[in-house]
Amino acid sequence: MRRRTKLAVLAIFGVVTLLLALGALPGFIKAGDPYYMTATPVEEHAAVNATDLDDRRFPYTSAAVAAATTDEVGESAPYWKGYVGFKEAFTHSPFDELTALQQRSTAAVDGPDAVFVRVGDGYYRLTISQLS
Repeated sequence: MRRRTKLAVLAIFGVVTLLLALGALPGFIKAGDPYYMTATPVEEHAAVNATDLDDRRFPYTSAAVAAATTDEVGESAPYWKGYVGFKEAFTHSPFDELTALQQRSTAAVDGPDAVFVRVGDGYYRLTISQLS
């Protein structure tokens, strides 16, 4: 191979490696304040049916509802938002889940930061909080 060809291949390899790192590394960044999806048990209310939500698509919601009991608030694993907003472009967050659930039913929305969901016979108010 010529010297130019080798340099071009190395440059392309470097760019591809950098792009892959940008896509994979933000999920491991634990900077900034932690946020939690919280599920508070409530009385019967207009709600989004979340009984059949996919745990892989809604991991924060599923974890919060699974941790909730009839008289205790459930909480998901923490999500670190980061300082400059770089991470949100590359990772899944509880904010994404809350927005997706709010778009399913406007009657279930409780302000800009909460939504009511129904899982089986239980009703929950989902919010995002910073305190554990």
